[in-house]
Amino acid sequence: MIEVALMIEGQMGLTWERWQRIAQAAEELGFVGLYRSDHFTNPQPPDDAALDCWIALAWLASHTRRLIFGPLVSPVSFRHPAIMVRQAAAIDDLSGGRLQLGVGAGWQEREHRAYGFALLDTAARMDRLEEALEVITRLLRSDAPVSFQGQYYRLEEALLLPRPRRAGGPPIVIGGNGPRRTLPLAARYADEWNAVMIDAATFAERNRLLDELLRAQGRQPEAVRRSLMTTLIFGRDDAQLQQRLRGRDAQALRQRGALVGTAGALVEQLGVLAEAGVQRVMLQWLDLDDLHGLEALARDVLPQVR
Repeated sequence: MIEVALMIEGQMGLTWERWQRIAQAAEELGFVGLYRSDHFTNPQPPDDAALDCWIALAWLASHTRRLIFGPLVSPVSFRHPAIMVRQAAAIDDLSGGRLQLGVGAGWQEREHRAYGFALLDTAARMDRLEEALEVITRLLRSDAPVSFQGQYYRLEEALLLPRPRRAGGPPIVIGGNGPRRTLPLAARYADEWNAVMIDAATFAERNRLLDELLRAQGRQPEAVRRSLMTTLIFGRDDAQLQQRLRGRDAQALRQRGALVGTAGALVEQLGVLAEAGVQRVMLQWLDLDDLHGLEALARDVLPQVR
């Protein structure tokens, strides 16, 4: 019915020990994939450990056997696309073809200011993302040297070697909900569109729009996988759920796209997302030490949605 993966916020205290425990648990418990954010800091203090995204993915490639994985998403505002694509192709080969190359424009002002990267205004940011996607796709898919002259990036007889073992390289995932810039870019470049924290009705509406945009590009709708990354608030029972809600209204959170509830409620909500067109959901798992919660989620939810 729907594939269930985990998504970790890597800037919220992720260390090697936590990453290794979570990866082992995700692999053994039957989650289809393990994804993580690519940030240096949180949007607001306090700061915490932030294990580098691409180094962590390289470790994952050689220490797991079946998990699909990748960044959700790597910002081209501080990851040069020519470097990112070389890392992605190498890690995909190392993993036997399991990497998903999530690419984004960047959005978090604080980390860009702290580390001296230019975030740009929204329009310029999206222009830069479009150029980066052109660079990435040309390098991945061309066996001949590539030249490109843009405002933000330039290539002159550039060639990605060794060539990716997977034809066309790792699938490109474009994350975001914007109908004016993000979805047209997904229609042109993406192998997967990853929506972010929207409810089922909004997803269904954007899903239909993407179908139209794909046809306008001469592509079939089934050429692009549809996924959703969203917040999860899961309780093994009602008492634990209320504790984790901390006074917040569950229905209001659901209306903003979060999945909230005990196992039965989550199964129902995942079914609604599947009907809206979501093929894979990445559940944001914020408590990096709650392996018992992961076990309960896997035991009580996964068998009912496969």
